[in-house]
Amino acid sequence: MKDASTSFLVDDRKLVKDIKDVCAKANDQVVTRGTASYASVDVESMKVKDKNFARVLPSKVTEVKFYRTTEMRMLVTGNDCGNIGFWKIDSDEDENGIYVYQPHPAFITGISVQSSSLSKIISSCRDGYLRVFDIEKESFDLAYNSDYPIFSIGRPNDDVNCVYLGEDRGGVSILDIRMSKPSKSLSLHYNSVNTIDFNPQDPNLMSTSSSDKTACIWDLRNIDRNVFIKEVKHQNKVNSAYFSPSGSLLATTSMDNNLGLIVSGTSYDVEYMISHSSNTPRFLSTVRGIWGWDDSFIMVANTKKGEGPINIISTDTKTISHTLESEHVNTIPCRLDAHPLMPGVVAGATSGGRVYVWDI
Repeated sequence: MKDASTSFLVDDRKLVKDIKDVCAKANDQVVTRGTASYASVDVESMKVKDKNFARVLPSKVTEVKFYRTTEMRMLVTGNDCGNIGFWKIDSDEDENGIYVYQPHPAFITGISVQSSSLSKIISSCRDGYLRVFDIEKESFDLAYNSDYPIFSIGRPNDDVNCVYLGEDRGGVSILDIRMSKPSKSLSLHYNSVNTIDFNPQDPNLMSTSSSDKTACIWDLRNIDRNVFIKEVKHQNKVNSAYFSPSGSLLATTSMDNNLGLIVSGTSYDVEYMISHSSNTPRFLSTVRGIWGWDDSFIMVANTKKGEGPINIISTDTKTISHTLESEHVNTIPCRLDAHPLMPGVVAGATSGGRVYVWDI
C-alpha cells in the first residue's frame, strides 16, 4: 500500500485483491441497515468462537468498524498511535488476515465505512489529519489538515463525499472530501465533540455528543441558527449519542454512569436515565453504547470486574436483560460495533489491541 508504512512485514496484495473484488460486486447488492427483530437474534446464543479473536493492533484500540458487506467479514480498526488495522476474520490457514498501516501520526479519532462507498474508507486523528483510504489508488490520501484537533467524524447517509468533523472547542466543520477547505464551520458545543451521528430515516437530523456534558439533536435545515431540537444534560462528559435503527430513539453514554434514552415524541421530548457503570480510567478507551439490529436493545461494555464484558440493555424495561460472556475475554471491550448486515455479529475492541467477535 502506498503512502502508509506497514507495521508488520506482510504482503498485502491478497487484502487489496479481496477488497477490490467486494467493491466490484457492491453495485449488485441492495443494502439496508438491518431488519432483524430482537426475537430473531438470540443474544443468549452469541459466543466468541475459538478463531474469532486476535491481537490486531499493538496498542489501545480507539475505533472499530465492520466493513459494510456480506461478502467478507472484515474489521477496520484504529489505535492511539495512528495505526489503521484490517482484520479478515475468516482468513484461511495460509493467510494471517491482519494488515497494519500507519497513515496517521497520532490517536485515531474516527473511522467511517459506508455500504454505498466501499472503495473509500475515511479516517481522522487527534492531530487534525483526515485521510481517505482509496482501494483503486491503493493509498491513504490526505483529504484535509485542520488547524484544530479532530475528535470525531460523521458522514450523512445520502452523501458519500461529505464529512462532518467534530473539533476540540465544540466546533463542527462540514467538508467535501473533493475540496481543500470546509464549506461551513459551526459552533455547536463548548468543549470537544466526541461523536456525530445521522438519523437513518430522516437525513435532516443529526446528533452530537460533547465533553461539555451535553448531547444534542439538530435539524440541519436550521443548523446555522445554532438552535437544537433537543438537549440532553449529563453530569459528566458525554462519550456518544447514537440514533436507533428506526431513528425514533437516541442513546447517550456518559462518564456520569448513566445511559440516556431519548424517545421520539414531540421533538424527542421523552427522556430516561438508566444507571450503568461507564466511567473508565485514562488508559482505557471511553465506553460507548451502541444499537443492535432494531430498537429493542442497546449494547454497552461492562466495566465491573468479575462480570461479563458486554451488557444488553432492554429499551422496554430500561434494565440489563442479558450479558454477553466469553472465557476468551479478560479485559473490557470499550469500543463496540454491530455488523449492520449480519444480525448477531458484534465486535468488541480492548485497550490491549485485541478484538473479539461474538456471533451466533
